[in-house]
Amino acid sequence: MIRISVRVGVAALAFATGLGLQASPAQEPGNLPETKAPAPAPTAQKHPDNDYWRKHDQQLLTDFPWLARFKEADTTLGPPGAGERRVVFMGDSITEGWHFDKPGGAFAAKPYINRGISGQTTPQMVLRFHQDVINLQPKVVVILAGTNDIAGNTGPMTPEDTENNIAAMAEMAAQNHIAVVLCSILPAYDYPWRPGLTPAPKVDALNAWIKNYATQHNYVYVDYHSAMKDARDGLPANLSKDGVHPTQAGYDIMAPLVEAGIAKAQQQ
Repeated sequence: MIRISVRVGVAALAFATGLGLQASPAQEPGNLPETKAPAPAPTAQKHPDNDYWRKHDQQLLTDFPWLARFKEADTTLGPPGAGERRVVFMGDSITEGWHFDKPGGAFAAKPYINRGISGQTTPQMVLRFHQDVINLQPKVVVILAGTNDIAGNTGPMTPEDTENNIAAMAEMAAQNHIAVVLCSILPAYDYPWRPGLTPAPKVDALNAWIKNYATQHNYVYVDYHSAMKDARDGLPANLSKDGVHPTQAGYDIMAPLVEAGIAKAQQQ
């Protein structure tokens, strides 16, 4: 058995040499190599372990896109009435927190439907886009998505992943004769639930892609970012309590911008 092991070892060494690989020279005791050992791989960051995120993770296992969230509401809503120019807003918590039905709000008397879900990423939105947008037969869809992709809420994603998902939603809408409004991601200097990701330059890069993609396909682009960023390229304290989600002051800036975008899309 020892003889076989030696033969195998010699054969393996010869094969490695034939491939141009070199065996490491034996180290004498106390003779350490001058090169340093490679740094350990960084530990993947995770979101906080609290009730919100435990429910979030459980939701991913049982209904990844959360189709159940608006299923009944979509059915009850029914098709648009005669002359109704319905608009559906697809997005995450920034859209969900924009309370359209609030008395006296900017959109209170308008046929605007809010289909934002807190924490969602673009792959989740793609999977529910048919149910929560196309089936509602709107004239216009407003898409605000991507910041949670950068935060990794449903796992690591490349910019190309996000771009493909935004493009998929826009293409589905266009194929169903729904005008598309693509919105810039809001400024974010850091994510409270995932600190240290340096999102600001990633947001800038993704916004540049969204703007260019919208131009190429004759979609409307709404630029919230330029109107809301501070000197750090983040969301300032007077527009947000956590640097990510807008307060009413933030929504007050966003409202006329998206209204102009909707009006432009309706004319196309």
